[in-house]
Amino acid sequence: MVMVPTKPNLIFLMTDQQRWDCIGRFNEHIKTPTLDRLAEEGIVFSQAVCQAPMCVPSRSSMMFGLYPSQLGVRTNHGGLYDEDKLPVEPLPELLRREGYQTAGFGKTHWNHGVRNANPPTRGFEVRAVGLARDSGHYEENAVMMGDDDPEGLAAYQEETKDYGSGEENANGYIGCTSEVPMHRHRDGWVAEQCKRFIETGLDASRPLFLYLSFLKPHAGFNVPREFEELYRLEDIPDIEQPPWEREEATHLAWTDDMQDASSGYWDKRRVWEAMSPEERRRTTLRYWANCSWLDHYFGQVLEGLQEKGVLDNALIVFVSDHGEMLGERQYRFSKYCLFESSVRVPLILSGSRIPQELRGTVDERPAELIDLVPTLVKAAGAEVNPLLPGLDLLGERKRIGSFCEYHSKTSGGLFAAPALMWRKRDWKLILYLPGTLQDAVTRINELQGELYHLADDPGEWVNLYGEAKWAAIRGQMTAELLMHLACSWTRGPFFYDNQGYRALGTST
Repeated sequence: MVMVPTKPNLIFLMTDQQRWDCIGRFNEHIKTPTLDRLAEEGIVFSQAVCQAPMCVPSRSSMMFGLYPSQLGVRTNHGGLYDEDKLPVEPLPELLRREGYQTAGFGKTHWNHGVRNANPPTRGFEVRAVGLARDSGHYEENAVMMGDDDPEGLAAYQEETKDYGSGEENANGYIGCTSEVPMHRHRDGWVAEQCKRFIETGLDASRPLFLYLSFLKPHAGFNVPREFEELYRLEDIPDIEQPPWEREEATHLAWTDDMQDASSGYWDKRRVWEAMSPEERRRTTLRYWANCSWLDHYFGQVLEGLQEKGVLDNALIVFVSDHGEMLGERQYRFSKYCLFESSVRVPLILSGSRIPQELRGTVDERPAELIDLVPTLVKAAGAEVNPLLPGLDLLGERKRIGSFCEYHSKTSGGLFAAPALMWRKRDWKLILYLPGTLQDAVTRINELQGELYHLADDPGEWVNLYGEAKWAAIRGQMTAELLMHLACSWTRGPFFYDNQGYRALGTST
């Protein structure tokens, strides 16, 4: 049995591109018994959002605890490449310095191999990645699937060879019933590596930080048969579509206009418009089946940790990096926008360290992924960096709204001006400026906006921004957004004052 340390073991479970409503707690159709149990024994943060609706900036923001524009990592083409220029230390390194055994399994998507042939693990002492060494995701001394099971990785790649970049073309979303054995999928291999570590690699003298991050339910949808068969096609609801043929006067309309007409959205839309309703529903079924498959692995890992006594003193996190549109708004897939299905994420805190009176509760405070660093660092008994804008989710402080930023590029590779979101439980404001970032400062007067009453219009189909009736709400939310950013940017990542950090209200 593992000795129970004073510091809690921290178990971090993560998926890629899982919608906030794709756990059984929020959707009666979906079978996720492990996550449902975590929800029953913990706290569900029902209003959680990511800080950028795409992988690299969202994950970088979450693991460093700063907003994407504070880090300078705004798109999937970015990354913090230079180790000597990191603005703050990432979560694994913070916990390693606090005496934790740090073990990371699966995707981080740091992108830091771009300028480093041997990129460090940034605090992970044990590391396994379900990709090839030459994939751009290698980290120093990591066990790579391409080295450990090249035949399995090759079989997976053969099955998905027509799925396109990121496995996100129309074929990737159509998917298939997988013929590759589960343990030879990339996520299956990662899960097996994690289970093996739990069985033989735990250090009983130290608290544990275990990070398990899967690549799915992100497309492609090549799903093991046993999980696909959990669902019946006739039980899958159709995706409700808006009454227009094309986006108009939204940040997404501007994104469509600046992209090539042959971009991924239009390719997939043409395919989906030609499908029967039954064929469309199969995509939803396979996405849900992916969620159930990963839930199965989470259950196995937690069972192993329970047997070793690790969960006797533990805080468990479950989260995803962003959502998935899954065919909404006229057959739009992936993320890359500020609408609910893209920016909202499932977020659960569970485990024995959750106070008894909070177990099984729903916390409706605005929550953000940047809150995870201060929450876990505080749980580990360490001081939280005062430059970070996030809050301790187990504390009593709360923000009045949540923030997300979206940065895209033109078909010519130029940065577009950003779109910014300020969200409350019942209202959402989006501000955006059509055109490129290059000349944006001269065109501020061309600012555009969207305002949605989420309580009455959860699909965000009716833009109220220009209606005089809602001018006061629009103005109040705009002021709140601007002041939130001003206060966050003031705190960091750099702060120089002759009183040091004391001027920020801290004793350090």
